[in-house]
Amino acid sequence: MKTYFAEQAWLPPGWSTNVRFDVAQGTLRTLDEDAAADGAESLGRYVLPGMPNLHSHAFQRAMAGLAERRANVAFTPEHDKRESIMVDRVAQSEDSFWTWRETMYAFAGSVGPDELRAIAAQLYVEMLKAGYTQVCEFHYLHHQPDGRPYADPAAMSLALIEAARETGIGLTLLPTLYMTGGFDGRALSERQRRFGHDVDGYLHLVQKLRKMENSTLRVGMALHSLRAVPQDALRVVLDSGLADGPLHVHVAEQIGEVQDCLALRNARPVDWLLDNAPVDERWCLVHATHLSEGETRRLAATGAVAGLCPTTEANLGDGLFPLRAYMDGGGVLGIGSDSHISVSPVEELRWLEYGQRLATRHRNIAVSESSPSVGETLWGDALYGGAQASGVDIGLLESGDGEQAPRADLLVLDHDAPLLAARDTSSVLDTFLFAGNSNLVRHVMVNGETVVRDFRHRDEQRIAARYRGAVEKLAGAV
Repeated sequence: MKTYFAEQAWLPPGWSTNVRFDVAQGTLRTLDEDAAADGAESLGRYVLPGMPNLHSHAFQRAMAGLAERRANVAFTPEHDKRESIMVDRVAQSEDSFWTWRETMYAFAGSVGPDELRAIAAQLYVEMLKAGYTQVCEFHYLHHQPDGRPYADPAAMSLALIEAARETGIGLTLLPTLYMTGGFDGRALSERQRRFGHDVDGYLHLVQKLRKMENSTLRVGMALHSLRAVPQDALRVVLDSGLADGPLHVHVAEQIGEVQDCLALRNARPVDWLLDNAPVDERWCLVHATHLSEGETRRLAATGAVAGLCPTTEANLGDGLFPLRAYMDGGGVLGIGSDSHISVSPVEELRWLEYGQRLATRHRNIAVSESSPSVGETLWGDALYGGAQASGVDIGLLESGDGEQAPRADLLVLDHDAPLLAARDTSSVLDTFLFAGNSNLVRHVMVNGETVVRDFRHRDEQRIAARYRGAVEKLAGAV
Protein backbone atom coordinates (compact mmCIF):
# COMPACT_ATOMS: atom_id res chain seq x y z
CA MET A 1 0.00 0.00 0.00
CA LYS A 2 1.21 3.49 -0.85
CA THR A 3 -0.12 6.80 0.49
CA TYR A 4 -0.53 10.01 -1.52
CA PHE A 5 -1.47 13.60 -0.75
CA ALA A 6 -3.18 16.20 -2.93
CA GLU A 7 -3.64 19.84 -2.01
CA GLN A 8 -6.85 19.88 -4.06
CA ALA A 9 -8.58 16.78 -5.44
CA TRP A 10 -11.70 16.51 -7.58
CA LEU A 11 -13.97 14.21 -5.56
CA PRO A 12 -17.57 13.31 -6.52
CA PRO A 13 -19.01 16.44 -4.82
CA GLY A 14 -16.32 18.67 -6.38
CA TRP A 15 -13.01 20.09 -5.19
CA SER A 16 -11.81 19.06 -1.75
CA THR A 17 -8.79 20.36 0.19
CA ASN A 18 -5.85 18.39 1.64
CA VAL A 19 -6.86 14.93 0.51
CA ARG A 20 -4.88 11.93 1.70
CA PHE A 21 -5.53 8.51 0.18
CA ASP A 22 -4.10 5.03 -0.04
CA VAL A 23 -3.56 2.93 -3.16
CA ALA A 24 -3.37 -0.86 -2.89
CA GLN A 25 -3.45 -3.44 -5.69
CA GLY A 26 -4.24 -0.71 -8.19
CA THR A 27 -7.31 0.60 -6.38
CA LEU A 28 -8.22 3.54 -4.16
CA ARG A 29 -8.67 2.64 -0.50
CA THR A 30 -8.90 4.91 2.54
CA LEU A 31 -9.48 8.54 1.56
CA ASP A 32 -9.46 11.41 4.07
CA GLU A 33 -10.27 15.06 3.49
CA ASP A 34 -8.77 17.97 5.44
CA ALA A 35 -5.93 15.64 6.33
CA ALA A 36 -2.24 16.16 7.05
CA ALA A 37 0.43 15.07 4.60
CA ASP A 38 2.38 13.16 7.30
CA GLY A 39 4.99 11.63 5.00
CA ALA A 40 2.61 10.79 2.12
CA GLU A 41 3.92 11.33 -1.41
CA SER A 42 2.79 14.74 -2.61
CA LEU A 43 1.17 14.64 -6.02
CA GLY A 44 0.66 18.36 -6.58
CA ARG A 45 -1.92 21.06 -6.20
CA TYR A 46 -4.67 19.91 -8.59
CA VAL A 47 -5.52 16.20 -8.92
CA LEU A 48 -8.31 14.99 -11.22
CA PRO A 49 -9.71 11.57 -12.13
CA GLY A 50 -8.31 10.26 -15.40
CA MET A 51 -10.58 10.69 -18.41
CA PRO A 52 -12.00 7.67 -20.30
CA ASN A 53 -11.82 7.82 -24.10
CA LEU A 54 -14.96 5.99 -25.20
CA HIS A 55 -14.32 5.67 -28.94
CA SER A 56 -11.14 4.81 -30.81
CA HIS A 57 -10.11 3.28 -34.13
CA ALA A 58 -6.40 3.03 -33.32
CA PHE A 59 -5.10 2.33 -36.85
CA GLN A 60 -6.53 5.63 -38.10
CA ARG A 61 -3.99 7.57 -36.02
CA ALA A 62 -1.35 6.82 -38.67
CA MET A 63 -3.47 8.29 -41.49
CA ALA A 64 -4.35 11.54 -39.71
CA GLY A 65 -3.60 14.38 -42.14
CA LEU A 66 -3.68 12.20 -45.26
CA ALA A 67 -7.28 12.96 -46.22
CA GLU A 68 -7.14 16.76 -46.20
CA ARG A 69 -6.78 17.29 -49.95
CA ARG A 70 -9.79 17.78 -52.20
CA ALA A 71 -10.65 14.54 -53.96
CA ASN A 72 -14.19 14.91 -55.29
CA VAL A 73 -15.06 18.10 -57.15
CA ALA A 74 -18.20 19.30 -58.88
CA PHE A 75 -18.13 22.29 -61.24
CA THR A 76 -21.03 24.70 -61.10
CA PRO A 77 -21.63 28.17 -62.55
CA GLU A 78 -21.34 31.07 -60.15
CA HIS A 79 -21.83 34.78 -60.62
CA ASP A 80 -18.70 36.78 -59.88
CA LYS A 81 -20.07 40.07 -58.52
CA ARG A 82 -16.67 41.72 -58.58
CA GLU A 83 -16.29 41.22 -62.34
CA SER A 84 -20.03 41.20 -63.26
CA ILE A 85 -19.45 38.10 -65.34
CA MET A 86 -20.42 34.47 -65.09
CA VAL A 87 -17.62 32.15 -64.14
CA ASP A 88 -18.42 28.98 -66.03
CA ARG A 89 -16.49 26.48 -63.97
CA VAL A 90 -16.03 27.10 -60.27
CA ALA A 91 -14.68 24.16 -58.33
CA GLN A 92 -16.78 23.17 -55.33
CA SER A 93 -15.74 20.32 -53.09
CA GLU A 94 -18.18 17.47 -52.60
CA ASP A 95 -15.85 15.61 -50.28
CA SER A 96 -17.68 14.01 -47.36
CA PHE A 97 -17.54 11.18 -44.88
CA TRP A 98 -18.17 8.79 -47.77
CA THR A 99 -15.17 9.97 -49.81
CA TRP A 100 -12.98 10.02 -46.68
CA ARG A 101 -14.02 6.43 -46.07
CA GLU A 102 -12.41 5.33 -49.34
CA THR A 103 -9.08 6.75 -48.17
CA MET A 104 -9.51 4.95 -44.86
CA TYR A 105 -10.23 1.63 -46.60
CA ALA A 106 -7.08 1.98 -48.72
CA PHE A 107 -4.99 2.64 -45.64
CA ALA A 108 -6.59 -0.12 -43.56
CA GLY A 109 -5.79 -2.64 -46.27
CA SER A 110 -2.09 -2.45 -45.49
CA VAL A 111 -2.15 -2.67 -41.69
CA GLY A 112 -1.18 -6.03 -40.18
CA PRO A 113 -0.73 -7.08 -36.52
CA ASP A 114 2.80 -5.68 -36.18
CA GLU A 115 1.83 -2.34 -37.69
CA LEU A 116 -1.35 -2.17 -35.61
CA ARG A 117 0.55 -2.78 -32.40
CA ALA A 118 3.10 -0.10 -33.26
CA ILE A 119 0.43 2.45 -34.20
CA ALA A 120 -1.76 1.70 -31.20
CA ALA A 121 1.13 1.92 -28.74
CA GLN A 122 2.11 5.36 -30.05
CA LEU A 123 -1.50 6.47 -29.90
CA TYR A 124 -1.93 5.19 -26.34
CA VAL A 125 1.19 7.04 -25.20
CA GLU A 126 -0.30 10.22 -26.66
CA MET A 127 -3.60 9.53 -24.91
CA LEU A 128 -1.94 9.01 -21.55
CA LYS A 129 0.10 12.20 -21.86
CA ALA A 130 -3.13 14.09 -22.64
CA GLY A 131 -4.96 12.71 -19.58
CA TYR A 132 -6.87 9.71 -20.97
CA THR A 133 -6.43 6.64 -18.75
CA GLN A 134 -8.86 4.20 -20.43
CA VAL A 135 -9.67 3.69 -24.10
CA CYS A 136 -12.62 1.91 -25.70
CA GLU A 137 -11.22 0.34 -28.86
CA PHE A 138 -14.00 -0.12 -31.45
CA HIS A 139 -12.13 -2.81 -33.32
CA TYR A 140 -13.21 -4.12 -36.72
CA LEU A 141 -9.86 -4.68 -38.47
CA HIS A 142 -10.03 -8.43 -37.85
CA HIS A 143 -8.65 -10.41 -40.81
CA GLN A 144 -6.10 -10.27 -43.59
CA PRO A 145 -6.83 -7.79 -46.41
CA ASP A 146 -8.41 -10.49 -48.60
CA GLY A 147 -10.73 -11.54 -45.77
CA ARG A 148 -8.91 -14.73 -44.81
CA PRO A 149 -8.38 -15.14 -41.06
CA TYR A 150 -4.89 -14.97 -39.64
CA ALA A 151 -3.44 -18.22 -38.30
CA ASP A 152 -4.66 -16.94 -34.95
CA PRO A 153 -8.06 -15.35 -35.71
CA ALA A 154 -7.56 -13.05 -32.71
CA ALA A 155 -4.18 -11.74 -33.93
CA MET A 156 -5.33 -8.17 -34.55
CA SER A 157 -7.18 -8.02 -31.23
CA LEU A 158 -4.09 -9.32 -29.45
CA ALA A 159 -2.01 -6.57 -31.06
CA LEU A 160 -4.23 -3.98 -29.38
CA ILE A 161 -4.14 -5.78 -26.05
CA GLU A 162 -0.35 -5.90 -26.15
CA ALA A 163 -0.12 -2.20 -27.08
CA ALA A 164 -2.27 -1.30 -24.09
CA ARG A 165 -0.25 -3.55 -21.80
CA GLU A 166 3.10 -2.08 -22.75
CA THR A 167 1.94 1.52 -22.47
CA GLY A 168 -0.07 1.06 -19.27
CA ILE A 169 -3.41 2.42 -20.45
CA GLY A 170 -6.65 0.70 -19.50
CA LEU A 171 -8.39 -0.95 -22.47
CA THR A 172 -12.01 -1.76 -23.13
CA LEU A 173 -11.73 -3.90 -26.24
CA LEU A 174 -14.86 -3.91 -28.37
CA PRO A 175 -14.62 -6.60 -31.07
CA THR A 176 -16.99 -5.38 -33.75
CA LEU A 177 -19.56 -7.32 -35.74
CA TYR A 178 -19.60 -6.21 -39.39
CA MET A 179 -21.66 -8.32 -41.82
CA THR A 180 -23.25 -6.30 -44.64
CA GLY A 181 -22.46 -3.26 -46.74
CA GLY A 182 -25.79 -1.48 -46.35
CA PHE A 183 -29.34 -1.54 -45.04
CA ASP A 184 -30.30 -3.54 -48.13
CA GLY A 185 -28.13 -6.45 -47.00
CA ARG A 186 -25.57 -6.20 -49.82
CA ALA A 187 -22.38 -8.19 -49.45
CA LEU A 188 -19.27 -6.53 -48.09
CA SER A 189 -17.13 -4.87 -50.73
CA GLU A 190 -13.62 -6.08 -51.47
CA ARG A 191 -12.19 -3.43 -49.16
CA GLN A 192 -14.53 -4.42 -46.34
CA ARG A 193 -13.84 -8.15 -46.40
CA ARG A 194 -11.29 -8.05 -43.61
CA PHE A 195 -13.91 -6.53 -41.30
CA GLY A 196 -16.46 -9.34 -41.73
CA HIS A 197 -17.63 -12.13 -39.43
CA ASP A 198 -20.59 -14.42 -39.37
CA VAL A 199 -22.36 -14.41 -36.00
CA ASP A 200 -20.88 -17.69 -34.78
CA GLY A 201 -17.32 -16.63 -35.60
CA TYR A 202 -17.87 -13.29 -33.93
CA LEU A 203 -19.24 -14.78 -30.71
CA HIS A 204 -16.36 -17.26 -30.60
CA LEU A 205 -13.89 -14.36 -30.82
CA VAL A 206 -15.61 -12.52 -27.97
CA GLN A 207 -15.61 -15.64 -25.79
CA LYS A 208 -11.89 -16.18 -26.41
CA LEU A 209 -10.99 -12.60 -25.54
CA ARG A 210 -13.17 -12.55 -22.41
CA LYS A 211 -10.85 -15.15 -20.86
CA MET A 212 -8.06 -12.55 -20.89
CA GLU A 213 -9.86 -9.91 -18.81
CA ASN A 214 -8.02 -8.38 -15.85
CA SER A 215 -7.92 -5.12 -13.90
CA THR A 216 -6.91 -3.11 -16.97
CA LEU A 217 -8.64 -5.12 -19.71
CA ARG A 218 -12.40 -5.29 -20.21
CA VAL A 219 -13.93 -6.99 -23.26
CA GLY A 220 -17.30 -5.76 -24.44
CA MET A 221 -19.06 -5.94 -27.82
CA ALA A 222 -19.75 -3.59 -30.69
CA LEU A 223 -22.12 -3.58 -33.63
CA HIS A 224 -20.51 -1.59 -36.39
CA SER A 225 -23.77 0.10 -37.40
CA LEU A 226 -27.37 -0.73 -38.20
CA ARG A 227 -26.47 -0.88 -41.88
CA ALA A 228 -23.75 -3.47 -41.18
CA VAL A 229 -25.69 -5.78 -38.82
CA PRO A 230 -28.96 -7.32 -40.07
CA GLN A 231 -31.91 -7.45 -37.69
CA ASP A 232 -31.80 -11.23 -37.21
CA ALA A 233 -28.08 -11.12 -36.38
CA LEU A 234 -28.71 -8.35 -33.86
CA ARG A 235 -31.22 -10.54 -32.06
CA VAL A 236 -28.83 -13.50 -31.92
CA VAL A 237 -26.06 -11.35 -30.45
CA LEU A 238 -28.36 -9.83 -27.84
CA ASP A 239 -29.66 -13.28 -26.86
CA SER A 240 -26.20 -14.88 -26.73
CA GLY A 241 -25.58 -14.28 -23.04
CA LEU A 242 -22.45 -12.27 -23.93
CA ALA A 243 -24.17 -8.88 -24.20
CA ASP A 244 -23.95 -8.28 -20.46
CA GLY A 245 -21.28 -5.59 -20.60
CA PRO A 246 -20.40 -2.57 -22.74
CA LEU A 247 -22.30 -2.65 -26.05
CA HIS A 248 -21.40 0.07 -28.56
CA VAL A 249 -22.79 0.98 -31.98
CA HIS A 250 -22.24 3.71 -34.57
CA VAL A 251 -25.59 5.35 -35.26
CA ALA A 252 -27.04 8.35 -37.13
CA GLU A 253 -23.65 9.84 -37.94
CA GLN A 254 -24.59 10.86 -41.47
CA ILE A 255 -27.75 12.20 -43.13
CA GLY A 256 -27.39 9.53 -45.83
CA GLU A 257 -27.60 6.83 -43.16
CA VAL A 258 -30.81 8.37 -41.80
CA GLN A 259 -32.33 8.55 -45.27
CA ASP A 260 -31.45 4.92 -46.08
CA CYS A 261 -32.88 3.71 -42.79
CA LEU A 262 -36.11 5.62 -43.40
CA ALA A 263 -36.37 4.20 -46.93
CA LEU A 264 -35.69 0.56 -46.03
CA ARG A 265 -36.86 0.24 -42.41
CA ASN A 266 -39.45 3.00 -42.34
CA ALA A 267 -37.89 4.56 -39.24
CA ARG A 268 -35.04 6.84 -38.26
CA PRO A 269 -31.98 4.93 -36.96
CA VAL A 270 -32.23 5.77 -33.26
CA ASP A 271 -36.00 5.28 -33.23
CA TRP A 272 -35.54 1.91 -34.95
CA LEU A 273 -32.88 0.81 -32.46
CA LEU A 274 -34.95 1.85 -29.45
CA ASP A 275 -37.94 -0.03 -30.86
CA ASN A 276 -35.98 -3.21 -31.61
CA ALA A 277 -33.37 -3.56 -28.84
CA PRO A 278 -33.36 -3.25 -25.04
CA VAL A 279 -31.23 -0.12 -25.00
CA ASP A 280 -30.11 0.67 -21.44
CA GLU A 281 -27.03 1.63 -19.44
CA ARG A 282 -24.91 -1.03 -21.18
CA TRP A 283 -25.18 0.77 -24.50
CA CYS A 284 -23.11 3.54 -26.02
CA LEU A 285 -24.55 5.13 -29.16
CA VAL A 286 -21.54 6.62 -30.91
CA HIS A 287 -22.11 9.96 -32.66
CA ALA A 288 -25.96 9.91 -32.70
CA THR A 289 -25.54 13.21 -34.50
CA HIS A 290 -28.76 13.44 -36.47
CA LEU A 291 -31.59 13.06 -33.97
CA SER A 292 -35.16 14.27 -34.13
CA GLU A 293 -36.57 15.95 -31.03
CA GLY A 294 -38.38 12.74 -30.17
CA GLU A 295 -35.26 10.60 -30.60
CA THR A 296 -33.31 13.01 -28.39
CA ARG A 297 -35.84 12.67 -25.57
CA ARG A 298 -36.10 8.90 -25.96
CA LEU A 299 -32.36 8.34 -26.00
CA ALA A 300 -31.82 10.55 -22.95
CA ALA A 301 -34.43 8.55 -21.02
CA THR A 302 -32.73 5.17 -21.62
CA GLY A 303 -29.64 5.90 -19.53
CA ALA A 304 -27.44 4.89 -22.47
CA VAL A 305 -24.36 6.97 -23.27
CA ALA A 306 -24.17 9.27 -26.26
CA GLY A 307 -20.56 8.81 -27.42
CA LEU A 308 -19.54 12.18 -28.85
CA CYS A 309 -16.35 12.74 -30.86
CA PRO A 310 -16.40 16.46 -31.71
CA THR A 311 -13.02 16.77 -33.44
CA THR A 312 -13.65 13.81 -35.75
CA GLU A 313 -17.26 14.83 -36.35
CA ALA A 314 -16.01 18.28 -37.35
CA ASN A 315 -13.21 16.87 -39.50
CA LEU A 316 -15.65 14.63 -41.39
CA GLY A 317 -18.36 17.28 -41.71
CA ASP A 318 -20.86 15.13 -39.81
CA GLY A 319 -22.91 17.81 -38.08
CA LEU A 320 -23.69 18.88 -34.52
CA PHE A 321 -25.26 16.81 -31.76
CA PRO A 322 -28.32 18.43 -30.05
CA LEU A 323 -26.40 18.89 -26.79
CA ARG A 324 -28.63 21.30 -24.87
CA ALA A 325 -31.85 19.36 -25.49
CA TYR A 326 -30.11 16.10 -24.59
CA MET A 327 -28.72 17.51 -21.34
CA ASP A 328 -32.12 18.98 -20.47
CA GLY A 329 -33.52 15.45 -20.79
CA GLY A 330 -30.95 14.10 -18.33
CA GLY A 331 -28.94 12.32 -21.01
CA VAL A 332 -25.57 10.69 -20.29
CA LEU A 333 -22.60 11.60 -22.51
CA GLY A 334 -18.92 10.85 -22.94
CA ILE A 335 -16.16 11.76 -25.37
CA GLY A 336 -13.87 9.88 -27.74
CA SER A 337 -11.09 10.79 -30.14
CA ASP A 338 -12.32 8.34 -32.83
CA SER A 339 -10.07 8.92 -35.88
CA HIS A 340 -7.41 10.72 -33.78
CA ILE A 341 -6.91 13.81 -35.85
CA SER A 342 -6.64 15.20 -32.32
CA VAL A 343 -5.77 13.28 -29.16
CA SER A 344 -6.88 15.53 -26.33
CA PRO A 345 -9.87 15.50 -23.97
CA VAL A 346 -9.41 19.26 -23.71
CA GLU A 347 -9.99 19.74 -27.42
CA GLU A 348 -12.94 17.31 -27.53
CA LEU A 349 -14.72 19.10 -24.69
CA ARG A 350 -13.76 22.55 -25.93
CA TRP A 351 -15.21 21.88 -29.37
CA LEU A 352 -18.27 20.17 -27.97
CA GLU A 353 -19.09 23.49 -26.34
CA TYR A 354 -17.85 25.70 -29.17
CA GLY A 355 -19.93 23.90 -31.79
CA GLN A 356 -23.04 24.70 -29.78
CA ARG A 357 -21.99 28.34 -29.40
CA LEU A 358 -21.52 28.69 -33.14
CA ALA A 359 -24.89 27.10 -33.86
CA THR A 360 -26.86 29.08 -31.27
CA ARG A 361 -24.82 32.31 -31.19
CA HIS A 362 -24.85 32.13 -27.39
CA ARG A 363 -22.18 31.35 -24.80
CA ASN A 364 -21.85 28.91 -21.88
CA ILE A 365 -24.21 26.24 -23.19
CA ALA A 366 -23.15 23.16 -21.22
CA VAL A 367 -24.16 24.27 -17.73
CA SER A 368 -26.87 23.35 -15.26
CA GLU A 369 -28.59 24.89 -12.26
CA SER A 370 -26.23 23.00 -9.96
CA SER A 371 -23.10 23.70 -12.04
CA PRO A 372 -22.71 27.13 -13.70
CA SER A 373 -19.15 26.27 -14.80
CA VAL A 374 -18.88 24.87 -18.34
CA GLY A 375 -15.53 23.25 -17.54
CA GLU A 376 -16.75 21.49 -14.41
CA THR A 377 -20.00 20.40 -16.06
CA LEU A 378 -18.33 18.92 -19.12
CA TRP A 379 -15.44 17.27 -17.27
CA GLY A 380 -17.79 15.71 -14.73
CA ASP A 381 -20.30 14.52 -17.33
CA ALA A 382 -17.57 13.03 -19.56
CA LEU A 383 -16.01 11.21 -16.59
CA TYR A 384 -19.34 9.66 -15.64
CA GLY A 385 -20.43 8.71 -19.15
CA GLY A 386 -16.97 7.51 -20.16
CA ALA A 387 -16.71 5.22 -17.15
CA GLN A 388 -20.17 3.80 -17.86
CA ALA A 389 -19.32 3.17 -21.51
CA SER A 390 -16.02 1.54 -20.51
CA GLY A 391 -17.65 -0.90 -18.10
CA VAL A 392 -14.93 -0.19 -15.54
CA ASP A 393 -15.08 1.43 -12.10
CA ILE A 394 -13.09 4.53 -12.99
CA GLY A 395 -13.72 8.25 -13.48
CA LEU A 396 -13.90 9.18 -9.79
CA LEU A 397 -11.66 9.59 -6.76
CA GLU A 398 -13.47 7.78 -3.99
CA SER A 399 -12.47 5.26 -1.34
CA GLY A 400 -13.58 1.65 -1.58
CA ASP A 401 -12.89 -1.81 -0.26
CA GLY A 402 -11.73 -4.88 -2.16
CA GLU A 403 -13.57 -5.46 -5.42
CA GLN A 404 -15.77 -2.43 -4.71
CA ALA A 405 -12.82 -0.03 -4.75
CA PRO A 406 -12.44 2.15 -7.86
CA ARG A 407 -9.29 1.81 -9.90
CA ALA A 408 -6.57 4.32 -9.03
CA ASP A 409 -6.58 6.40 -12.23
CA LEU A 410 -5.73 10.07 -11.91
CA LEU A 411 -3.91 12.98 -13.48
CA VAL A 412 -2.08 15.90 -11.93
CA LEU A 413 -2.14 19.35 -13.50
CA ASP A 414 1.00 21.44 -13.69
CA HIS A 415 0.23 24.13 -11.11
CA ASP A 416 3.44 25.98 -12.10
CA ALA A 417 2.16 26.52 -15.65
CA PRO A 418 1.66 30.22 -16.54
CA LEU A 419 -1.87 29.43 -17.72
CA LEU A 420 -2.85 28.47 -14.17
CA ALA A 421 -1.28 31.52 -12.50
CA ALA A 422 -3.67 33.22 -10.05
CA ARG A 423 -6.28 30.49 -10.55
CA ASP A 424 -8.05 28.63 -7.77
CA THR A 425 -10.59 25.82 -7.69
CA SER A 426 -13.38 28.14 -8.82
CA SER A 427 -11.72 28.57 -12.21
CA VAL A 428 -9.03 25.92 -12.68
CA LEU A 429 -11.16 23.50 -14.76
CA ASP A 430 -12.53 26.29 -16.93
CA THR A 431 -8.95 27.45 -17.52
CA PHE A 432 -7.77 23.90 -18.19
CA LEU A 433 -10.39 23.43 -20.92
CA PHE A 434 -10.70 26.90 -22.42
CA ALA A 435 -7.34 28.68 -22.15
CA GLY A 436 -4.39 28.15 -24.46
CA ASN A 437 -3.00 25.04 -26.13
CA SER A 438 -0.22 23.97 -23.75
CA ASN A 439 -0.58 20.52 -22.25
CA LEU A 440 -1.19 21.04 -18.52
CA VAL A 441 -1.17 17.32 -17.62
CA ARG A 442 2.07 16.77 -15.68
CA HIS A 443 1.66 13.30 -14.14
CA VAL A 444 -0.68 10.39 -14.92
CA MET A 445 -1.45 7.28 -12.87
CA VAL A 446 -3.30 4.19 -14.15
CA ASN A 447 -4.18 1.25 -11.93
CA GLY A 448 -1.95 2.67 -9.21
CA GLU A 449 1.13 2.92 -11.49
CA THR A 450 2.65 6.23 -12.61
CA VAL A 451 2.91 5.98 -16.39
CA VAL A 452 3.57 9.66 -17.14
CA ARG A 453 5.89 11.69 -14.92
CA ASP A 454 6.83 15.30 -15.63
CA PHE A 455 5.08 15.15 -19.02
CA ARG A 456 7.03 12.10 -20.24
CA HIS A 457 5.79 8.56 -20.72
CA ARG A 458 8.04 5.91 -19.21
CA ASP A 459 8.77 4.31 -22.61
CA GLU A 460 7.91 6.95 -25.19
CA GLN A 461 11.20 7.01 -27.13
CA ARG A 462 11.26 3.31 -27.96
CA ILE A 463 7.56 3.29 -28.85
CA ALA A 464 7.93 6.38 -31.07
CA ALA A 465 10.87 4.84 -32.93
CA ARG A 466 8.90 1.67 -33.66
CA TYR A 467 5.92 3.77 -34.79
CA ARG A 468 8.05 5.74 -37.24
CA GLY A 469 9.30 2.50 -38.76
CA ALA A 470 5.77 1.15 -39.15
CA VAL A 471 4.45 4.34 -40.76
CA GLU A 472 7.36 4.50 -43.19
CA LYS A 473 6.51 0.94 -44.22
CA LEU A 474 2.89 1.96 -44.79
CA ALA A 475 3.76 5.17 -46.64
CA GLY A 476 2.65 3.87 -50.03
CA ALA A 477 -0.78 2.79 -48.88
CA VAL A 478 -2.57 6.03 -49.74
